[in-house]
Amino acid sequence: MPYYVSPEQRMKDMADYARKGIARGRSLVGLSYANGVLICAENPSNTLRKVSEIYDRIAFGGVGKYNEFDQLRIAGIRHADLKGYNYSRRDVDARSLANQYAQILGQVFTHEPKPMEVEILVAEVADQGDQHQLFHVLYDGSVSDNTDFVVLGGDADAIRDRMEAAYRPGLSEADAAKAAVAALAGPDRTLTPDDLELAVLDISNGRRSFRRIEGDELAALLA
Repeated sequence: MPYYVSPEQRMKDMADYARKGIARGRSLVGLSYANGVLICAENPSNTLRKVSEIYDRIAFGGVGKYNEFDQLRIAGIRHADLKGYNYSRRDVDARSLANQYAQILGQVFTHEPKPMEVEILVAEVADQGDQHQLFHVLYDGSVSDNTDFVVLGGDADAIRDRMEAAYRPGLSEADAAKAAVAALAGPDRTLTPDDLELAVLDISNGRRSFRRIEGDELAALLA
């Protein structure tokens, strides 16, 4: 007789496997602030990036297995470039990109022998007066949308509780950065600028709103 596992048990085992892989990585926080969206990740590496630009007003953040979420990042850039070239730059938005990622992750989770051990964030800064968008895509293709903040990976529940206590609409860039770093660190640790990767989507930057904050600028922002 062929080896048989019920679909329910297989899905449970796949989900447990993915969650354990993601939990071994370091966390990431994305939040709206007065002038855009800030993304802060615990990342001591100087060369491997967890946060990057996808398109004009869209950023990507990933946690979990680096080579897997970096493949998704590259696929997102190609998708956005092709859509913007064929149609219009304004037609490229975070919602459609998050749906593309959800389809890829859902297909892998359902049909491949091993799920992708990743969670990703797709963030888009809005025009003046509109709400910014934060899409959280899970390893199984599930998507949730937020306008305030989102926490990925690691000890997400505890970090989310700390963010809920610290977050309020309209934070300045410095206050948003400090709130994100404090939530990632928790009461028992201190994170230095060398332990962090931080970037913003700032509406004041014009069409290309993505900007990294690092080095002396990051140290001054957190001082």
